[in-house]
Amino acid sequence: MNKSDFVVRFAGEGGQGFMTAAIGLAAANTQSGYHAQTFATFPSQITGGPTWMQVRISTDTVLSRGDELDVLVVFNEEAYSIHKDEVRNGGVIIYDSDGMDLEGGESLGIPFDKLAKSTGNSRSANMVVMGALAGLIGIPQSILEEFVKRRWSNTARYGETIVPTNIHALTLGREAASSSGFEIGELNPPQKPNYEQIFVDGNQAICLGAVASGVQFYCGYPISPATTILIWMEKNLVGKGKFAYQVSSEIEAITSLIGAGYAGTKAMSATAGPGFSLMSEGLGMAWMAEIPLVIVNVQRGGPATGLPTKTEQSDLLNAINPAHGDVSLPVIAPGTVEECFYGTVQAFNWAETYQGPVVLLSEHSLSEKQQNIPKPNLETLEVQNRILYEGKNGYQRYEPGEISPMPIPGGPGSYVANASEHDGIGDTTHLSERHIQMTNRRFRKLESLMDSPYEHDKIDADVAIMPWGGSKGPAKEAYEKLLIDGKDIGWFYTMFLNPINPTLLEELRNKKLVLVPELNYLGQFASVLRSQGVNAEPITQYTGLPFKVKDLVQRISSRLAELENRRSAS
Repeated sequence: MNKSDFVVRFAGEGGQGFMTAAIGLAAANTQSGYHAQTFATFPSQITGGPTWMQVRISTDTVLSRGDELDVLVVFNEEAYSIHKDEVRNGGVIIYDSDGMDLEGGESLGIPFDKLAKSTGNSRSANMVVMGALAGLIGIPQSILEEFVKRRWSNTARYGETIVPTNIHALTLGREAASSSGFEIGELNPPQKPNYEQIFVDGNQAICLGAVASGVQFYCGYPISPATTILIWMEKNLVGKGKFAYQVSSEIEAITSLIGAGYAGTKAMSATAGPGFSLMSEGLGMAWMAEIPLVIVNVQRGGPATGLPTKTEQSDLLNAINPAHGDVSLPVIAPGTVEECFYGTVQAFNWAETYQGPVVLLSEHSLSEKQQNIPKPNLETLEVQNRILYEGKNGYQRYEPGEISPMPIPGGPGSYVANASEHDGIGDTTHLSERHIQMTNRRFRKLESLMDSPYEHDKIDADVAIMPWGGSKGPAKEAYEKLLIDGKDIGWFYTMFLNPINPTLLEELRNKKLVLVPELNYLGQFASVLRSQGVNAEPITQYTGLPFKVKDLVQRISSRLAELENRRSAS
């Protein structure tokens, strides 16, 4: 039986190295033309603890991690006990027969380490696993061999033997699976796209988007799940006019960004919920002083230390109103790995357009998720740069009116930028009329950001789904299944959450009900929509994991049935 989709999960303890096999399997297949997506979840300790990583390979674009497993690869009995019930009927559980002894017709024991050692490379057990998986679903050996040759082609670095031993390990794993008699269906051949692709995770995409936007200054403090952004910047944001530095706290990070933005540079930092809370006062100052900068908040389970390595969408309200007083920060929440790139570009553009801080609200599930995406065409990318003042001294930057060009220290049009309420040139004042003027000015500037794009489908339906952030993929897949089931339901989506496009808001206000899938307890985006006149109702989950498509289909179908029964009764 041919298949267009294949889902495998690797489960064991942190530090066992099986994530390399998962990433390798996904990367190898994207190089040949398949679509792939990875998802990982692990405990917060450095090594040990229950860890698993899932890979979905498909001939079509992958929207979610997949609900049921075709293959489960387990590295200890605890992993087997936890995950075995998620294997679909007809699926296979693979385990290391040297360390475990599982009973059951669906289990396939392969001596991973023993076969690896027989190749002369004891570290090639991951290749044995990859070969076995490829054999079960009919992925050609050539695809994996080509991946191995590309990955370890530098013989000066890796030696002469690593490529042949890894290919030998692939062959041994494939032979072990082929001789087992298990069959789970053959994956349909890939259709290679006619455009160039890259295989990246969400945090890498954010970094690439920042560089494409012209970021010059980065300060950050390591915090899960944003740390890899700091590491990437330290390695790559180098050269004349570029600066990347690990600071001692998020308070130092935000104040450094304010100074960098004031000096005329494009500045960014990345953190997670606890660090974002520490930036509260600094973000208030950046709003008050009208300093362009970008803060990436990679959401995790909270509050407090919470769930450092699990996903959640519970920082939205804090992102919009992070500081005391009347503050409403622009918020962009990407929903896919590809949107992590373009959302970052737009965050910098927004910061320059309205002259103030912008929050890019990512989340753990996106930060670790790896996916093949079309390689961005930098030549067609629209990048907004700083509008500089080039007139004469005596200029009052904060004089109410249109968004004003920014003077740069040392140039004409000097001004004061502090955290106090001020007059047109920035001098502190407590006069009521000035506070009214400046408050109106700061909020009026948000109107320059209201023309953002959005998605919509079946706009005539009375009920619509509108997810946000990383829940987009599972919700879109659920929506497509609901349409196949004949449900009368519409679709709306945007990554531009504050301010929301007024045309989109008007369309949502005309719906009898807007269902909002989101990973938090409070139903935060639904409450934002209700505050703006939309009859929005959340579909919440707060397990630390993304939605399963089948759960969304069931919950949305039940809600639609309730509405239909109520309509019939009336």
